[in-house]
Amino acid sequence: MRVMVMVMVKATAESEAGQMPSTGLLAAMGQYNEELVKAGVMLAGEGLHPTSRGKRVRFSGARRSVIDGPFAETKELVAGFWLWNVKSMDDAVAWVERCPNPMESDSDIEIRQVFEAEDFGAEFTPELRAQEQRLRDEIDSGGGGGAKKKT
Repeated sequence: MRVMVMVMVKATAESEAGQMPSTGLLAAMGQYNEELVKAGVMLAGEGLHPTSRGKRVRFSGARRSVIDGPFAETKELVAGFWLWNVKSMDDAVAWVERCPNPMESDSDIEIRQVFEAEDFGAEFTPELRAQEQRLRDEIDSGGGGGAKKKT
């Protein structure tokens, strides 16, 4: 069984204020990320700027409205993420338990399973599956003309 997991580091008042991590925390997280990569678990991972530099787009039927940050309710915000390929949710929890505290203060990490094609059932037709695969192949090749793949 393959489990793709999105691990979200929840924001804190400090991260929302733009407080940067200490050298010690950056070194500890770098070591942890190195362990994840060597184990073949980590597929991606990034920290996010505070919501004061972000925007939200609200959808209401055909209407769209843009809301400038910062956003209230720090406990609901994400400050960073990893995308992992693990054997099970228990495996993901075991990796998170080894993680250094990602914030200088108390913090939470949320683990969520990523949908796979088979999770969508018959509604995800062979044509839609083929389209999805074409898009993934194009992303992997760095094509598409949008954001460039990091080298």
